[in-house]
Amino acid sequence: MLNTIGDAAGKVWGFLDQNGSASVTKITNETGLNKSDVQRAIGWLLKEDKLSIEVVGRTETVSLK
Repeated sequence: MLNTIGDAAGKVWGFLDQNGSASVTKITNETGLNKSDVQRAIGWLLKEDKLSIEVVGRTETVSLK
């Protein structure tokens, strides 16, 4: 499971690096990862202090620091 989350974190980081900030829904749709893996990956990257989360209205946007 740890490898799966690490791989997902790499995909999420790469997506954000290439595309800039995005919602969890957009990340899920564009990377092909399931929502649970995206959420776990975001948690991993937050723990490593590599992400910022901004709430605009009702939408959470994730971006690299």
